[in-house]
Amino acid sequence: MNPYLHLLSGIGPMVFWSFVLIAIMVSLCAAVIALRIPGRAFVITSAAALAVAVLLVAIPHPPTTALVSALIGVAALAVSVAGGGPVVLFVLAMASRGSVADGAHGGILIEDKREQVPASPHHVHEVLRGGTTIGVFERFATTASIMAGFPEAIAVLVAIKGVGRFTELDAAEARERFIIGTLVSLVWACACGAVFRLALG
Repeated sequence: MNPYLHLLSGIGPMVFWSFVLIAIMVSLCAAVIALRIPGRAFVITSAAALAVAVLLVAIPHPPTTALVSALIGVAALAVSVAGGGPVVLFVLAMASRGSVADGAHGGILIEDKREQVPASPHHVHEVLRGGTTIGVFERFATTASIMAGFPEAIAVLVAIKGVGRFTELDAAEARERFIIGTLVSLVWACACGAVFRLALG
């Protein structure tokens, strides 16, 4: 085979996987910035770049190499962990429209009508504490299970989270936040895992 033709045949796959990696890295960079500087633009950029990466690997594509697969896997896992938090907060803010007050420990403040306090009509307490930390582990485990070819583990993760939060879901605000936050977090993590699995072909 002509060496020039051989070189040209190798340029196509290199360009394609370069675009995939660039899309993932843009998503990661925007997510990291969104962690430090909360802003709608960074969240949307991160989500859009991840969507581009998913679309690229979803279409027929050239085979990947072990090195490219490893880079995509590491980057996708990083995007899952770093990007999920800002996206979840963005969606929750849109859903609640400022009607729910944030607590000091990452939860939300709920009025407990069962506990009467003389100084105020209702006692306010914080529920769903530690949601940010739980979300990090949830997305890491979800993406890793998809990358490992064992998506059944997601059902176990959801069950554990549901049981752990069961006693805090009395209020409608808590239930709404739990359902929306969990779904957004899982969808984001699944999209990150899909990038790796689809890249493998």
